[in-house]
Amino acid sequence: MASKASRWADDGEDAALEAQRKKEKEEKKRLKAEKARKLEAEKQAREAAAEAAEAEAASQQQDTDSANGPPSKRRKVSPERATSNGAANSSRLLRFEGGTFTKSRSVENYDKLNDIEEGAYGWVSRARELSTGKVVALKRLKIDPKDRGGLPVTGLREIQILKDCDHRNIVKLREVVVGDDTSKIENIFLVLEFLEHDLKSILEDMPQPFLASEVKTLLLQLASGLSYLHDSYILHRDLKTSNLLLSNRGVLKIADFGMARYVSIPPPPKLTQLVVTLWYRAPELLLGSSRYTSAIDMWSLGCVFGELLTREPLLQGKNEVDELAKIFELCGIPTEESWPGFRRLPNARGLRLPPSAGGGAAAGSIIRAKFPLLTLAGVSLLSSLLALDPERRPTAKEVLDHEYFRQDPKPKSEAMFPTFPSKAGQERTRRRETPNAPGRGEKLADLGQIDFSGIFAGREMEERGGGFSLRMV
Repeated sequence: MASKASRWADDGEDAALEAQRKKEKEEKKRLKAEKARKLEAEKQAREAAAEAAEAEAASQQQDTDSANGPPSKRRKVSPERATSNGAANSSRLLRFEGGTFTKSRSVENYDKLNDIEEGAYGWVSRARELSTGKVVALKRLKIDPKDRGGLPVTGLREIQILKDCDHRNIVKLREVVVGDDTSKIENIFLVLEFLEHDLKSILEDMPQPFLASEVKTLLLQLASGLSYLHDSYILHRDLKTSNLLLSNRGVLKIADFGMARYVSIPPPPKLTQLVVTLWYRAPELLLGSSRYTSAIDMWSLGCVFGELLTREPLLQGKNEVDELAKIFELCGIPTEESWPGFRRLPNARGLRLPPSAGGGAAAGSIIRAKFPLLTLAGVSLLSSLLALDPERRPTAKEVLDHEYFRQDPKPKSEAMFPTFPSKAGQERTRRRETPNAPGRGEKLADLGQIDFSGIFAGREMEERGGGFSLRMV
């Protein structure tokens, strides 16, 4: 029996309809490809015509320039973003997303509480932000309204460097605010994080000096901040205890970047020698060197180290000559062996130094005798920081790895650091008895002929410091 065909089976009419659809589909694909080829040909023709027109215009311009002399202004050639029919041009401009400029906030957003101190480059006050209640330090930049130069370079450098720095041992800049009267350029304020103390005030009021473990903690934090600065190609150039802030939680931060600047490696051939407060100024600066490195900050670190141990500045010279005398008394007389090439420095040519051919102890360093309670590793670190030859001073990273910090007593934990009453909260302005950093426009001291030949007179009879000797019995 023949089976009945299914009503869903294809017949001849269905096959013809399917063939017709396939033919129409292929025709559409062919027309689309042909249209694409025509568009591509037109695009290439337009580009060729544009290049030819540009070449012809450049040729004509060159002929005109050669006839009329050099052009008064360089022609600006910039690729067009799109063609006439909306198609994107093959040339693209490389663009970067950038921030936008906004108006600085007003200083009236902060309520002034009291003055803290007056420094070489600004007045510092304690203030509270009205919206958050957070206590901050407001530093008003010292700007002479009669100076036509505008904002001084010291202020610009301080703002730029503080904005770029992000380290726990460097004071943070929150923002820059201005007074309501924006016509006065002197109303510019830096909003800095507030810390309760500066190291100078603490040392003046302490009944007893810091413990050895506390000195190590402070030095490690200072060296860590210096290492970050030097790795970022920044010289502070005014390190001293009054520029080191300390919180009630034992955190030390480097502040006051009015003398700081970026430097290259190798350093520029001519830098100003009028940097660093006199008592913390390296000998190469006193002798007129205009090319120096981060070693000047390391010398200042050594001076701070000694001040932490004695609670008073280590080298309190009255002027540049007296400062050099005190340096030579403590660190020894420079020779070609201890400081090669020092005689070539501008202010070293006229020095009259005592003879040291015998190599006696009288002409050498007395750091060991001045600090008899300091361990051998501590004396080694302090002596290297106060080396007359800047090439022999350690870097900040080398200080962090020094054996002195691995010996007992170990550095004290910051959480266990003692607290002190805050002078910054008192309603009075602190006046510094220490000298300020050099001001802009000052003249470099010409030391001229200086006689240091009698600097160690009579020293052969003095005591050599503490110590002991073993005797066999």
